Amino acid sequence: MMDAKHFEYKVAASGRVNIIGEHIDYCGGKVLPAALSLKNTVYVRPNGTNTINISWTTLPDKVSLDIDRLEEYRGLKYGNYQAGSALMWRRAGHRLVGCDMLQDCKVPFGSGLSSSAAIEVSTIAALATVAGEQFDNVEVALCAQSAEREYAGVNCGIMDQYASACGKKGMAMLLDCKTLDCEYLPVELGGYELVITDCCKPHSLADSKYNERRSETEEAFAILQKQLDITCLADITPVQFSRCAHMLPQVLRMRAEHVVNECQRVQMAAQAMRAGNIELLGRLINRSHDSLKNLYQTTGFEPDVLVDAARNHPACIGSRLTGGGFGGCTISLVKKGMAEEFEDYLLKAYARRTSYNAVCYHAEISDGITVEKTV
Repeated sequence: MMDAKHFEYKVAASGRVNIIGEHIDYCGGKVLPAALSLKNTVYVRPNGTNTINISWTTLPDKVSLDIDRLEEYRGLKYGNYQAGSALMWRRAGHRLVGCDMLQDCKVPFGSGLSSSAAIEVSTIAALATVAGEQFDNVEVALCAQSAEREYAGVNCGIMDQYASACGKKGMAMLLDCKTLDCEYLPVELGGYELVITDCCKPHSLADSKYNERRSETEEAFAILQKQLDITCLADITPVQFSRCAHMLPQVLRMRAEHVVNECQRVQMAAQAMRAGNIELLGRLINRSHDSLKNLYQTTGFEPDVLVDAARNHPACIGSRLTGGGFGGCTISLVKKGMAEEFEDYLLKAYARRTSYNAVCYHAEISDGITVEKTV
């Protein structure tokens, strides 16, 4: 493995945690993510060839991608996300140059903290940097989303890639996924702090029912659009939905009900954060998880055990699954000064009830893309 000091640039992009607003980005809703200090870092240098050579700090594998054959690497176990990212950046009209990349991912895979978005965004930013091109972070995010959807086969919304690219230190992003308007909100939690816990159950969004859920929301929208003047499912108010819900089959009604109410919860959560009402934020986080569990059905036994255990601790005022679901991480709002006691209790309670050992991650809210010249 090449030493990082032999590379010309160090380009990083963040994983993300979503405070609230789950499974509504692809429905045109507003979400409330924040970028994390857990990052994918790409060390890169030009190599004067037509090949992108990739190695990893955590893997013995090495991959070489022919710039003129990027369509052919979808089946790679490692390197497919990088190939897809390069292909979408090129399709967007940007120049690719041959380069050597060393990838160092500190975002845990399968954690629901968007390791794939961090890889895609950092790879595109590295390709632009090594080609001597200034780039727009939002365009990077959109190309990264295309790589996830068209190359990796996960029909995702824009939230993960946008947060990874456009995050700001200490800030959450109230992102309108229909317009890409974004308001940055300081994450000031008063007497509380955020604890991120990974249930450590292996999962993959490409293999899960993620795409099925998206298809269900599209079906619901197509039916409701016949009665309502809407451009996306997130446009529907709770009052409108109560009048039209009978039009939907039961499963589609459940999915749409989650989307409609989760959109309202995001707006209320943003107001709570502006007002410093963290107790209300905690209640909304709880309601979000309950909706994911009962209406959207994307949680699962292990995340539910984590959330139930967290809520039973007196220091916790809110806990929910974050990310695409079917495994991954929970976030919990915990009284300051009690996080260590809370984590010890939570990990032991979870281990007693499942066959997995959970992990708590300690991360700050961070900037998205960063670029440094190293030599």
